[in-house]
Amino acid sequence: MLMSDTLTHPDEGAAFISEQDAALRRWTHGAPGPIKIGSDEHRKMFCRMLLETHDPYRPAVLDWPKLEPDVLSRLTSLPIWDIAVQTEGRASIRVLTYAQTLSDPLLRKAVEMDAAEEARHKVVLSHLVQAYGIELAPEPAYPPPKKAEWAWMFTGYSECIDSFFAFGLFRSAQRSGFFPPDLVETFEPVIQEEARHILFFVNWVAWYRKNMPWWRRPWHAVRVAAIWFMLVWERLAIARGIDASGNARDSNFLPANREVLGDSLDPREMIALCLRENDARMSGYDARLLRPTLVPTLARFALRLLKK
Repeated sequence: MLMSDTLTHPDEGAAFISEQDAALRRWTHGAPGPIKIGSDEHRKMFCRMLLETHDPYRPAVLDWPKLEPDVLSRLTSLPIWDIAVQTEGRASIRVLTYAQTLSDPLLRKAVEMDAAEEARHKVVLSHLVQAYGIELAPEPAYPPPKKAEWAWMFTGYSECIDSFFAFGLFRSAQRSGFFPPDLVETFEPVIQEEARHILFFVNWVAWYRKNMPWWRRPWHAVRVAAIWFMLVWERLAIARGIDASGNARDSNFLPANREVLGDSLDPREMIALCLRENDARMSGYDARLLRPTLVPTLARFALRLLKK
C-alpha cells in the first residue's frame, strides 16, 4: 500500500488523515492578506499549491492487496476500466501539449506537473488491471491535440464534473464494503490528486479570464459554453449506453453496480454525499483559492428538486 498509516473513517472520509498524508491535503500560501483574483500573486498561489502538494509516490512500488474471490469478482466485473485508462491517457497528452505552449516558467512547471500526475494515474490503473487480471480492450493512440488550449480546457471542465461524482462514489464504495480497506487506502491519494487538479484549473480559468483583453472575453465565454454542451451530451450518451461516436457501451452500469452505491443510497443521498466529500477534499487548501462552483451549485439545486 502507498501509505500504511493513513486513517480513514467511513463518514468523515478525508478529515481523518495521517501526518504523512497531510502535505497532500493541507496547504497555505505564504503571502499574507487578501489576494486579488487575476493578479500575479494569485498565479503564484495556485501554481505553488499544485507543486508543493505533489505526492512523489511511484506506481511501481504500490502493494496491491490480495482480494477475496467475491471482492475480486465484483472489482473485475465493473465496466469502467477501459474508459478509465483511456481517459487518463487522453488527459495526460492534452495537458502536456498545453504546457508546451506556455512561456511563463512557473505556470508551465505547474501544468507539466498536472500532466505528469495524469500520466501516473494511467500507470496506476494499468498496474491495477494487470494485478487483478482485468482484460482491457486494445488502447487507441493518444496523439497530441491540434488545439492545445481547447483540449486543456475540455479536460479541466471534464474533471470538474467527473471528480465531483467520483468523490461520492469512492466514499460510498468504501462505506458499503464494495472496496476493501486496503484497496481504498491505496487509491485514496489518487482521488485526492484529482481534487488538487480541479482546484488548480478553476483558479487558472479565473486568472486567465481576468488577464484577457475585454474584447476576447465574449468569444472565450462561447467556447466555454460549447465545452459544457459537449461534456453534458457525452455523458448523456454514455448513460444511454453509447459513446459520442455512436458506439455501444455497457448501458447497465448503475443497475449492475448497485453494491457500489449501496441498496439504501437513493439519488438524493448520493448527491448529498458528493457535496460533503467535495467540501471535505477542498477544505484543507488556502481559503483564498477559488473553489469549483458550477457542479456543486447544480447539485444543490437538484437536492431541492428531490426533496421528499
